[in-house]
Amino acid sequence: MASVPNIRLNNGVEIPQLGFGVFLVEPDECVEAVTNALEVGYRHIDTAEMYGNEKEVGEAIRRSGLDRSEVFVTSKLNNNKHGRDDALKAFDQTLEDLGLDFLDLFLVHWPLPDIDVDYVDTWKAMEEIYASGRCRAIGVSNFHEHHLHRLFEATETKPAVNQIEISPYLTQDPLRAFNKEHEIEVEAWSPIARGKVNDDPAIKQVAESVGRTPAQVTLRWHVQRGDIVFPKSIKRERMEENFAIFDFELDESAMAALSGLDRGERTGPNPDDFNWMP
Repeated sequence: MASVPNIRLNNGVEIPQLGFGVFLVEPDECVEAVTNALEVGYRHIDTAEMYGNEKEVGEAIRRSGLDRSEVFVTSKLNNNKHGRDDALKAFDQTLEDLGLDFLDLFLVHWPLPDIDVDYVDTWKAMEEIYASGRCRAIGVSNFHEHHLHRLFEATETKPAVNQIEISPYLTQDPLRAFNKEHEIEVEAWSPIARGKVNDDPAIKQVAESVGRTPAQVTLRWHVQRGDIVFPKSIKRERMEENFAIFDFELDESAMAALSGLDRGERTGPNPDDFNWMP
């Protein structure tokens, strides 16, 4: 099986292009799920305080016997922890819950445009966290161009990553191009549109032509576009399937077939309208 390539972030840190996501993985299933993922070969785990399973992610990493340097760990700032003091405390709590001395990547989970605490102030706290040496890279999640422009104007550090929803039904080409222009790597959440690709006739046709599953060709489409992806499944056989995407390629017509499905369709909220706080 081919190895997972790394992508170099704008500060020189390297991140595996394929990871394992634990969104909606219940705590009582998370240790086993992450353990299986690490045994399959995943070396990039994406979690968040909001997911409620940071402790279990950390436990699985410890049980794996892998050296800390071998596993790239991402977490995210919760929506009720914006602002300098709360963000700094939240980062400390995340490290404590994970049982780790440092994070590889810490993200502002949502910009929350209408709350009282400005995400620019929150980003300045992220810069402090980065400067402390306890986080190898910082980034954002669900930020549009206008959100990023405000960060550029008011702060010193460009995000290393912008994690946004991307699928064949929401290709996000203009935002992806903006991120690339500013040396911000793109991570794709909900990369297979919560499983919707499995029943799509156009994707099934491509999958049949290369002898792969619809999920595999969709993840391969992401990889060839340069996205960092972290599909989620608690089933080991599906983890193995999702991992086996680096020993084949899609030709231009297959790539175009998937890209042509874009219809601006989200599975989650629009960041411009999302102000939910737990």
